[in-house]
Amino acid sequence: MKVLITGANRGIGRALYDDYAARGDDVTGTTRSDPADGWLALDVTDPAAITAMADQLGDAPLDLLICNAGVYLDKGHTLGEGYGADLWADTFAANVTGVFLTIEALLPNLRAANGKVAIISSQMGSSERAGGNAFIYRASKAAALNLGRNLSVELSPDVAVGIYHPGWVQTDMGGDAAAITPEQSAAGLVQRFDALGPKTTGCFEMWNGEAMPY
Repeated sequence: MKVLITGANRGIGRALYDDYAARGDDVTGTTRSDPADGWLALDVTDPAAITAMADQLGDAPLDLLICNAGVYLDKGHTLGEGYGADLWADTFAANVTGVFLTIEALLPNLRAANGKVAIISSQMGSSERAGGNAFIYRASKAAALNLGRNLSVELSPDVAVGIYHPGWVQTDMGGDAAAITPEQSAAGLVQRFDALGPKTTGCFEMWNGEAMPY
């Protein structure tokens, strides 16, 4: 199986990369700088870089695209003292626009394989789990969820699209106090991605299979 993971150099993305490599899949990771052999350079906020990445893949069929690259730039900010317009623009460029442009650029590859798209969103994007603060991150992950749901309709039945909450993970973003390790999250997510198909397209699930509220 041919797999491409954006933002695969650390955290959940790296754990996913290692899992797919260990089971023998043909996996490619992307990173914003200094890609290793077999990796691709990609800044998802740069449309030209997305086009260049797609050109490198050529017409090779792609079974699974995992849109993992993302940012949490307003972590710790408080209302009235943060949330500048630049943070809104930079966050949406990575977490929403970058996801869409990456999927769009690789549609020929995905359609050639009747492939799948996995979008890493967050429970913080659920309108039913509003918790205040982190307004930019929450809004961007809500937009990623909405994007995935609409793409699942547009691309059905050729390409299945799932949206996933990876859990509260011990990464730079989640912090040391988080509940699970990147390896635990990745192991569950791989199972979710394996189960994704035409009958489950549009799903919003937690790493452990729990259905998430929209």
